Amino acid sequence: MKAEIHPVYATATVKCACGNTFLTRSTQAEIHTDICAQCHPFFTGKQKLVDTAGRVERFRQKYAAKGPAASAAPATPET
Repeated sequence: MKAEIHPVYATATVKCACGNTFLTRSTQAEIHTDICAQCHPFFTGKQKLVDTAGRVERFRQKYAAKGPAASAAPATPET
């Protein structure tokens, strides 16, 4: 390895918008984040399905109307 071309890799403090702080290692001394494992909905169990402009409901309506007969392969014409 060449000398003096690698950045300094030291202990860094990560600060979240929720107030949580923890230590890690990085080339930066201080890192600011908007969300962390303490406040992220997936990790806190408060995750909910976000329905933007009714897309989920439109998807359910579109595919709920089709029954098993609609999913069968169409018949090919005989020649």
